[in-house]
Amino acid sequence: MKTYRIGQIVPSSNTTMETEIPAMLLARAQQFPDERFTFHSARMRMMHVTPEELKKMDVDSDRCALELSDARCDVLAYACLVAIMCQGPGYHLQSERRLSATVRENKAPAPIVSSAGALVDVLGELGFKKVAIITPYMKPLTQQVIDYIEDTGIQVTDSISLEVSDNLAVGRLDPMDLLGHADRLDISDADAIVLSACVQMPSLAAIQAVEDRLGKPVLSAAVATVYQILKRLELAPVVPNAGYLLSGKF
Repeated sequence: MKTYRIGQIVPSSNTTMETEIPAMLLARAQQFPDERFTFHSARMRMMHVTPEELKKMDVDSDRCALELSDARCDVLAYACLVAIMCQGPGYHLQSERRLSATVRENKAPAPIVSSAGALVDVLGELGFKKVAIITPYMKPLTQQVIDYIEDTGIQVTDSISLEVSDNLAVGRLDPMDLLGHADRLDISDADAIVLSACVQMPSLAAIQAVEDRLGKPVLSAAVATVYQILKRLELAPVVPNAGYLLSGKF
């Protein structure tokens, strides 16, 4: 049995990624019994999802990566999508390079995954050209997410902003409410639905249900992050009941 140490850099008020990432990876146990995962986190201070707090928080990511590298994690995930996307198109590449350098300097090289980079990279890998998205953000921040995605050549055909700025409140949203929100999305021209373009808004419980209901691929920022974590670890990117991306169908 091999043990993999999963490190996460998370906002201090984030409660979802430390729930959904382990849930997905541990759900693999029946199919992949020789795997074992442990989970380790470092926190960046942030309470409200505003551009000012997000930019201030991002500075702490280097410290968090350094701390996690002391634990010799096998992969590190920067688990805040909007903190990167609000910095401007392509910033995930800069962030990932910088954090990679930080852990290398600590003699603990490990792959770096960002939720922002994971989402746009996965959409491109699957060949999706048009997506509809749901975010918990205020509309101006949702627009920054749209701009970031569209800068990669993927059109956002429709979006819903739930406009919850308190990050703790975002983490307490009922994921099953996303079934109703998804019904309000115009998906007529979309290749796929990003049910939660935010790693703090819970969605895992609803992803397969929404996909079955709408008949189109459904994913989230958290699902995309797990997909990239598994690929970096050279493991099969398969998780049961987590939607098309982790179905193993492609």
